[in-house]
Amino acid sequence: MEETERNNLLQALLDIGELMLDSGGEVKRVEDTIARMGMASGAARMNVFVITSSIVVTMEDSDGHVYTQTKRVLTSASNHFRRLEQLNQLSRAFCRKPCSCAQLHQKIEAIRNQKENVFWMYFGSMLGAMAFAIFFGGTFADGIASGLMGLLVAFLVQFLDPICPNAVSFNLLTSFLTGFCVCLTARLAPSLHADMIMIGDIMLLIPGIPMTNSIRDILVGDTISGTLRLTESMVRAAVIAAGFMTAIMAAGRL
Repeated sequence: MEETERNNLLQALLDIGELMLDSGGEVKRVEDTIARMGMASGAARMNVFVITSSIVVTMEDSDGHVYTQTKRVLTSASNHFRRLEQLNQLSRAFCRKPCSCAQLHQKIEAIRNQKENVFWMYFGSMLGAMAFAIFFGGTFADGIASGLMGLLVAFLVQFLDPICPNAVSFNLLTSFLTGFCVCLTARLAPSLHADMIMIGDIMLLIPGIPMTNSIRDILVGDTISGTLRLTESMVRAAVIAAGFMTAIMAAGRL
């Protein structure tokens, strides 16, 4: 394999690693996937280092030539399990039968640019918020109200998240707007319990999976990645609480 093709392959491997991190993949999974794909393409040795904000890949071929590339990763800390599964399938197919770099880039971009079915996102947000509100002690009416507010959360995820500069600002704005609407709804319908409605909607924003992955990373030895993810998750949780608290204070002054 020529030097240009090796460099193109490294770029493709960095792209698939970035997509996996952005889809909620664990650090170990990303490292293992890149290493296996590199070995399947004919590399003699692969050294892969991944943290949540950076990927470094060094490939050594059978002639002793070494190629290294680094990619800065700006993840949205989201969870796209369908896309993650498609990337896993792509990596397995490549390991069984490697394709050209151009074909690999095309397949990666096809996964990156595919359109999501927003119906299931809205339906899942409504159903999840409703279930959590009732589970934590709310009435059926509280569940209905929480489910409707869950639709608002899904709407903000779809349209507000892409224009926010980072996850902190998005969570702060989303939690404030949702909490404020919940407080106004509870005033219009005094029989509703605002706290139960908020609990259901908060559960849609809490970074539970990133926090769990951070503990897993620490336990398997990826201390840096685990600490970064844990810190980010705790900051996001604190911002969500601050947003709802600010909304309650603002609504109380009306």
